[in-house]
Amino acid sequence: MTGAKKNNPDAQAATKKPSTAERIIDALGVSPGIGIGRVHVRDGAGFSVPEYAIDPGAIEAECSRLEDAVVAARRQIAQLRTRSRELPTAAAEEMDILLDAYQQMLTDSRLVRGAFRRIREERFNAEAAVQHETQEIAESFAALKDRYIAARIDDIREVATRLIRNLNNTPDHPVTGVPKGSVIVTEEMTPADAAQLDPALVTGFAAMLGGAQGHTAIMARALGIPAVLGATQLLQGARTGDRVIIDGGRGRVIVNPSSRTLTRYEKMRADQRQALARLSRMKKLPSVTRDGVAITLHANVELPMEMATVARSGATGIGLLRTEFMFMNRKDIPDEDEQYRDLRDIVAAMNGGLVTIRTLDIGGEKAAAQLTDGFGDSTASALGLRGIRLSLAKPAILETQFAAILRAGAHGPVRILLPMVSTIDEVRHARDILARVVRRLKRKRVKIAPTPPPIGVMIEVPSAALSADALAQSADFFAIGSNDLTQYTLAIDRTDERVAHLYDPLHPAVLRLIQFSTEAAWRARKPVSICGEMAGDPRFCALLLGLGFRELSMAPGSIGLVKQRIRDIELAAAQRRAQVIMDQIDAGRIAMLLDDFNALA
Repeated sequence: MTGAKKNNPDAQAATKKPSTAERIIDALGVSPGIGIGRVHVRDGAGFSVPEYAIDPGAIEAECSRLEDAVVAARRQIAQLRTRSRELPTAAAEEMDILLDAYQQMLTDSRLVRGAFRRIREERFNAEAAVQHETQEIAESFAALKDRYIAARIDDIREVATRLIRNLNNTPDHPVTGVPKGSVIVTEEMTPADAAQLDPALVTGFAAMLGGAQGHTAIMARALGIPAVLGATQLLQGARTGDRVIIDGGRGRVIVNPSSRTLTRYEKMRADQRQALARLSRMKKLPSVTRDGVAITLHANVELPMEMATVARSGATGIGLLRTEFMFMNRKDIPDEDEQYRDLRDIVAAMNGGLVTIRTLDIGGEKAAAQLTDGFGDSTASALGLRGIRLSLAKPAILETQFAAILRAGAHGPVRILLPMVSTIDEVRHARDILARVVRRLKRKRVKIAPTPPPIGVMIEVPSAALSADALAQSADFFAIGSNDLTQYTLAIDRTDERVAHLYDPLHPAVLRLIQFSTEAAWRARKPVSICGEMAGDPRFCALLLGLGFRELSMAPGSIGLVKQRIRDIELAAAQRRAQVIMDQIDAGRIAMLLDDFNALA
């Protein structure tokens, strides 16, 4: 018998004990914090989708099946809403907005319309019709190359999965009732799944699918549960009962940690809890340097549902409101009234805080095909007809957007920010259109602010930075978009893994363009702010303040850490260090000088 096992690999594998060695899986950290517990593998998340052609005579019956699935899904969402009211306030607010979106997707959305069309015209069975329509929407979103907006496909997939489960009579697999101290390990965690997690029982979760900008990640952060997504190798070796560490900051899962690793992470978890306690007190403290210089901290906002997070962050305004959300997942263009209502709600929610509204910065995706018809592939190119170029090519769209912004400005202070500007003529052209819209609204006695809002330029391409002196003559303010300015200056596509490592905002060329733009704004006595990852990373605070910035705009979740760093900085010392850094020619040397300065704090 023993000899047979030696010669039979299958028998050896069957009797081989599972490895208990430490195993590290790197993925995306989407909710910070450290969770330590025992693995609870959630099985049965996946299921197959049948696909077959139906006879013409079966079309109405198939449509009826889909209609029943839609009705059942609406009922399930309503039940989920009832349960979500028991969540912590922040999570309940996020879930309430999300469930509203789900209900809208179950009415006359592109997903539902498209599925019915595929049954009638292409004669797919209902499950395949939903699957194919979801895939087409996913591809159109992916074409955006905007990680945040592209991640909205997770919400559509959530609704589509619910429909297919209802069509298949496939039961859902809730994640309730797990033992205390569990870490959920699964193929996929939907936002609705995440909302059912009890933070008193679940110390973290990890899934093979998902991204940092999806609603699953947002829900995890709202619940305060450490989470890692995109761990493609996760289920190979993790078994229920294994000890596991979730590092939601670094994006790491450690299965069967050694005693040394466990001790190290337990200390890190204790340190983080103390740091969080300090940050929670930071919201009410002023954003000033040690020598008393006030620094304005604003939030970047992608979707209206983020306003609750903005309110909790301590932001005094919105430094960048992206308006693309109004144009997504639809084939028509929102009219002036619809845009006005969306913007009005955001402006009113800020209670007098300044809102900087960026005009449309969108490319060639099918979701907004009417925007891009007639321009071929130019709108899909990073160097093509994007941002203000597209808006000026279709001035009626810009006029509608300006009218909505002007009307929203009657409810609180707003500024208009033009994206992708590269010449002063683009600013002048936009100003002419704005003036024309102001006259039209006044003739019609539409309520707007007494004076038109300031109109600013986003400095995100080298030509704008190098002509900042000229742009300052026509713009009322600058907002430096550090992410795109770095990409365009270094000619690096961060989504291309073969060159992404070359992306470096501390490259001397990038810093000199930032410095040149900032000094041009100051000479013209125009406000200048900076947004992007540099603004939201405490590591860069001293350099940015030393270069002259007094307004930073970032993701709401970064504001506490940045404010904490600002309060440790003496501005005069930061200015001296910035001068030393700007004399350097090597990015590595610059990083070292900055790190040394930060270490002295």
